Amino acid sequence: MKGLVCLLLMLETFVCVIHHQVDGGLNENEISQQLRSEDRGQNPPQTDTLRDEASTDSRQNYHLFFTDIHAALRELTATVTEQKTINRELIATVAEQKTNIRALERRLMEQQTLILEEMNKKNDEISNLTLGQVALRKENRDREIAFSASLMQSGSGYIGPFTTHITLTYRNVFTNIGNAYNPITGIFTAPLKGAYMFRVSVHGHGPTRSAAVISKNGKIAVVAESIQAKDQLNASNGVVLILEVGDVVYVILWSGMRIYDNHNNHNTFSGFLMFLLK
Repeated sequence: MKGLVCLLLMLETFVCVIHHQVDGGLNENEISQQLRSEDRGQNPPQTDTLRDEASTDSRQNYHLFFTDIHAALRELTATVTEQKTINRELIATVAEQKTNIRALERRLMEQQTLILEEMNKKNDEISNLTLGQVALRKENRDREIAFSASLMQSGSGYIGPFTTHITLTYRNVFTNIGNAYNPITGIFTAPLKGAYMFRVSVHGHGPTRSAAVISKNGKIAVVAESIQAKDQLNASNGVVLILEVGDVVYVILWSGMRIYDNHNNHNTFSGFLMFLLK
């Protein structure tokens, strides 16, 4: 585009120079005519005629040359105008494309923002779910309370009779989930408020009575008792107790009573948490 403009300027300058030369040539012809009028007697008429014809041909050639130059200038001007129009259209197209690109970038940014927000929400949900699962697992572990034990870890023999009531210590522990049962003291201590199930089994030989009592905080809950003149004695009992945190449950062998145990684990004490209470 800049090259075409420069070419037009050069052509216009060239035309101006040619016009100037033509004008200058005409002035010289006028001077020559004056000289010929003074010296006409010395020049033959034929020579003047030839000069006039040459001058006419020169003006005709200049006229044709100027016509061609003007035609070329008009064609170049039209080309430049067309190129300007094309350039304006290209500029408008580029501007429209830039606008479309900016709009697309805005939409992409909005979509990215929405995606990030959704990802953050999902992450929060996963985090909350994970924390909830951890808390639930911990709560479930806290709720996992169960135990079962028998009297003797080895050997066999009688326990009792005694002159006073005694707390039986079930030392052969089968299960003690939550460690709420103490095999040294024979006492179960409630770690949580809830409903607990307890069972006791008794085995002995007659004629001495066999009896065991499930006691809550020193008070009788249930009794498992068997009386027979001879042979084996068997009894069992169970109870659901509502315990507060720190309540204790244990088994008492009454005074004058006797039980027997061996590797068959006839005498057992068991309990577990059924559900929590508020």
